[in-house]
Amino acid sequence: MNEVQLEVAKAYPNDSGRGIARLDPDTLLHLKLSPGDIIEIEGGETTAAKVWRADRQDWNTDTVRIDGFTRQNADVGIGERVTIRKAEAKKAKKLTLAPPEEASVQFGSDAAGMVKRQILKRPVVERDIVPVMSSTNHPFMRSPGQAIPLIAVETDPEGVCLITEDTEVELREEPISGFEKTGGGITYEDIGGLQNEIQRVREMVELPMKHPQIFKKLGIEPPQGVLLHGPPGTGKTLLAKAVANETSASFFSIAGPEIISKYYGESEQQLREIFEDAKEESPAIIFIDELDSIAPKREDVTGEVERRVVAQLLTMMDGLETRGQVIVIAATNRVDSVDPALRRPGRFDREIEIGVPDEIGRKEILQIHTRGMPLSDDVSLDHLADETHGFVGADIESLTKEAAMKALRRYLPEIDLDEEDIPPSLIDRMIVKRDDFGGALGEVEPSAMREVLVELPKITWNDVGGLDNAKQQVKESVEWPLTAREKFQRMGIEPPKGVLLYGPPGTGKTLMAKAVANETNANFISVRGPQLLSKWVGESEKAIRQTFRKARQVSPTIVFFDELDALAPARGQDMGNNVSERVVNQLLTELDGLEEMGDVMIIGATNRPDMIDPALIRSGRFDRLVLIGEPSAEGREQILDIHTGGMPLAPDVSLHEVAEITDGYVGSDLESIAREAAIEALRENDDADEVEMRHFRKAMESVRPTITDDLMEYYEQMQERFKGGGGEEFAERRDGRIGFQ
Repeated sequence: MNEVQLEVAKAYPNDSGRGIARLDPDTLLHLKLSPGDIIEIEGGETTAAKVWRADRQDWNTDTVRIDGFTRQNADVGIGERVTIRKAEAKKAKKLTLAPPEEASVQFGSDAAGMVKRQILKRPVVERDIVPVMSSTNHPFMRSPGQAIPLIAVETDPEGVCLITEDTEVELREEPISGFEKTGGGITYEDIGGLQNEIQRVREMVELPMKHPQIFKKLGIEPPQGVLLHGPPGTGKTLLAKAVANETSASFFSIAGPEIISKYYGESEQQLREIFEDAKEESPAIIFIDELDSIAPKREDVTGEVERRVVAQLLTMMDGLETRGQVIVIAATNRVDSVDPALRRPGRFDREIEIGVPDEIGRKEILQIHTRGMPLSDDVSLDHLADETHGFVGADIESLTKEAAMKALRRYLPEIDLDEEDIPPSLIDRMIVKRDDFGGALGEVEPSAMREVLVELPKITWNDVGGLDNAKQQVKESVEWPLTAREKFQRMGIEPPKGVLLYGPPGTGKTLMAKAVANETNANFISVRGPQLLSKWVGESEKAIRQTFRKARQVSPTIVFFDELDALAPARGQDMGNNVSERVVNQLLTELDGLEEMGDVMIIGATNRPDMIDPALIRSGRFDRLVLIGEPSAEGREQILDIHTGGMPLAPDVSLHEVAEITDGYVGSDLESIAREAAIEALRENDDADEVEMRHFRKAMESVRPTITDDLMEYYEQMQERFKGGGGEEFAERRDGRIGFQ
């Protein structure tokens, strides 16, 4: 009989709970199978599944992808091998299902029919767990989208049975004892975007428990503890739960604050008891959530209790050798506040950072959370994954909930809240559309960015008129590294780290930074110079450190320093308390430490470049200095075009002529002219419905140009200076007399 041995891999997010096994085309040919056939999967036990074809990336890999329930039915873990052969499935006459021991379920009137409709055409073997999705109108409720595990207590005939229309499905309410495998819980299919992290945790946790002989052979002690750290909401606790469920180890959870007690010695006693229970029931996993709350740095805390708890935890972890197979997993999002004695090999051997997911990870998480959701065809998960920079798993979950609620609001007028039953026809019509997700995106913001997030104004390059040369330079320095990094790799060069935009007030420096952030689809953190300065020593530097740390966490990010001269004036000038000197030093170290910063770009804007500390304006920090000067006549016409886009202009208005005679006017001046002209028209006639040329002429009398000859001369001198790269020689010119009367 034809059979093959394959390695088990986790199922695709959408396959969870559907009883599907994915095989590559060669294996299908070899076993003479076509999609939809039934196979037997033999691991520790034998179960059956329906065959589907795997995606192209899994071809020729000798793997079979099955979900957590099927893995449990076959009694195998990910990475183990199973034997697969074609099954002779008989039609089932009768199937009896019952909930596992710990679940008490009340079945409604038509529950058997509901279950039968869900599991039609599915293969079942006696003792299998059959997951049934609970849906919103289900007779027995758990949270929608979660599978309820039922156990196939009896099948008639025995062996592999196929559920058909003629099968009689019987549901028993009392749980079955003696079935030690209980379904439910969280499997690796419920975790998206943490491929490598899952792999590393499994090496640490599953291998020592399932195959301790490997470690004996290598002559090493198996690892004893894993510390998961990362921003809130990335899935640390979820990962620990999945590991516990998949290893079928006993699971003990310690929530940090719970064990702290006011009585002397009681907190330590509780810790000891948990470790002793775990030892009795080994193999076991002890999971400590929020480790920083029970094991803070001992020198920083004033309370005696915390110190004793840390000391007790240290002795318990070191006493683990005699403790058999007990592994400690801890999670924290403040890894720097944990006592350093815990973070040494022998206690927490592995520290695994669970970071913000990338685009592929976000798509996986979206697939998991929209698994049971009726999506309309215009919803593109790829597009959503692209839009959600900086979102962690919890944010994406909240996004899908919000989108579903928005969809529900559309149907609310049709629902009579007093009636008990909502008509099934309405429920079948419910669907979540693209606009619902669009609306939800406006309301859910990435949690890692909450303190520093700036709502991105929807400004595109089309809203920036005139500055073609400057635009090009900024695109090369900022947009390319974030959107087309391969150009730099192909040429073997590093992209610039920072761009300094300087020029007269009102020329559009800030506008340009906004346009870049919007066009690259990056997160945008705006730092207004003066707001970081604090009267407390060390606070200003801390604010800069935190800004950069956040930026790294949620990259790609653009950090924009407006009015950089206020934040980083030249050192040696400050007669006061040296705050600005320390701020400049902190900025220098952050910028030079940028090597590991990945996709973080820095943009600075100033109209006083001679005030900025020369050390900042050297290559390797702000590499590119872009002068955003006065617009040319063509540029002025473009700017006027943008600002009069929605204005009813009279036929005699010639923007070209206005542009010709507005020499010395910058972007903000031209905006004022357009506004003044419209107000002038209204002043003349309350019901005016167009703006005439004479109104523009009148407006130009009341708006004076920003740029004077002195001012332009000053910026041209600056440009000459910067070309030579000389920060030093203009250091003497800091008295700032030129051009700023």
